[in-house]
Amino acid sequence: MNIVLWICGITLSIAGALAMVRLAKGPSILERVIATDVLLLIVSAALCVDMTVNKHTDNLIFVLLACLVGFVGSVTVSRFVTDRRNA
Repeated sequence: MNIVLWICGITLSIAGALAMVRLAKGPSILERVIATDVLLLIVSAALCVDMTVNKHTDNLIFVLLACLVGFVGSVTVSRFVTDRRNA
């Protein structure tokens, strides 16, 4: 189990670093929104790994809220950009 935990931690750390690079470097607002959404999903995955390792469900509400905020934020920005391009 320790090997799986290390693999998950390293993978999530690398993914978080790459998402932050895209967030800082992204030339368009849509790429930055996608990078923010990916960061929220990485945080949710890290919380899920923590819940699995420690055998508790204390962070489940945070995972649900992060997924909900990511979805609503992405849809809102995409609708804003679509409406702006049509005008």
